Amino acid sequence: MSVKLQVALDLMNLSRALKIAKESVEAGVDRIEAGTPLIKAEGMDAVRELRSRFPDQEIVADMKTMDVGGMEVEIAAKAGANTVVVLAAADDETIKEAVRSARNYDAKIMADMLGVRDPAQRTREVCKLGVDYIGVHVGIDSQMRGEDPLNILSDVISQSTVPVAVAGGINSENAASMVERGVDIVIVGGAIIKAKDVKEATRTIKTAMEQGISVASEVSKKFGPREIRTCLTKVSSANVSDAMHRSPCMIGIHQVTSFGEKIIGPAFTVKTVDGDWAKPVEAIDRAKKGDIIVVDSNGGETAVWGELASLSAKVKGIAGIVIDGAVRDIDDIDEIGFPVFARHIASHAGEPKGYGGTQVDIVCGGVRIRPGDWIIGDPSGVMVIPKEEALMIANRALDVMERENRIRREIEEGKTLSVVMELQKWEKVE
Repeated sequence: MSVKLQVALDLMNLSRALKIAKESVEAGVDRIEAGTPLIKAEGMDAVRELRSRFPDQEIVADMKTMDVGGMEVEIAAKAGANTVVVLAAADDETIKEAVRSARNYDAKIMADMLGVRDPAQRTREVCKLGVDYIGVHVGIDSQMRGEDPLNILSDVISQSTVPVAVAGGINSENAASMVERGVDIVIVGGAIIKAKDVKEATRTIKTAMEQGISVASEVSKKFGPREIRTCLTKVSSANVSDAMHRSPCMIGIHQVTSFGEKIIGPAFTVKTVDGDWAKPVEAIDRAKKGDIIVVDSNGGETAVWGELASLSAKVKGIAGIVIDGAVRDIDDIDEIGFPVFARHIASHAGEPKGYGGTQVDIVCGGVRIRPGDWIIGDPSGVMVIPKEEALMIANRALDVMERENRIRREIEEGKTLSVVMELQKWEKVE
């Protein structure tokens, strides 16, 4: 059979899901998946509506069943699902019950390999249990760490006796490579549902699959460990805050230079006291190109940084400076073009006494910063990203930005923000 394209409606809003489904079907999608978030938010009404609106399409219910396989398959099949997804990690008896129930309701079972420790072995086992499809799936949370379904795809295909589907960060740039490896179903979520133009995104992916080519995608595949900086250049500090569950920025720290340049880089930390500019200036010698110097001077109002330090840092390749304290010579720093974020602006400076230290844990604007934590600063504020979570949060911020692009398009079409977000539906009723 020819390779099928399945859209995964991983949304919380049924009306938006139905609109995207309609546009994607018109552009050539073969199968429509009611994603797990949609089912949990809207229940089986999501499957019923998809079946009612698209009577000729294959409807997939991504139940991610882990227990009571027979009952959950019955619920989904009665609602109109042609295929029901169970987790391959479930107990064998759960999968057997799911298969038995599916046979009673003329449905099929896809075993999702999400979380399976030995995909090749489990593929052999669940095929013997009677499933109709194997789903190779790198979940959204795992994608944020840069994981790729290609890492296990070949092992699964080599062991499967049933058609194989693949999902996880697939777009028009890598869809053809999945087809080349022998998959039967390509499942695409974000690259379609987050696209500004769903039809165009769908057509592009179909073209890539059919012609075996890579085409630039509006919605990015998730970045890897070496690409944290590249990922962060695409997002804002507000996106990062949302990705960190709305964590606060550095309170009271603002961009004081006027050209509005965003700063991104690992923190080179400095601890000093009010007016003592020795350690901040010494940091220029020790910091690496692309670092951001972050200075804790305890919110002092005497400048610890100025024009000459900025010029020296600019020549060295330092990406910017953040000061929980004061800076001076703002006009001259603007001409140099060096980004400065600070709490205060003051004409008077102190003396270089040398108190404090570098590359130590500090606090700026109420936020703890360790050497090597990632900094992103723009006119909205300065966010600190823990270094061990930098890749995950950078990718999540990108996801936030791309989802906002979809909402932005609906607003441009005439809907208000409250209508787009269905605020009344989700408000807590006292």
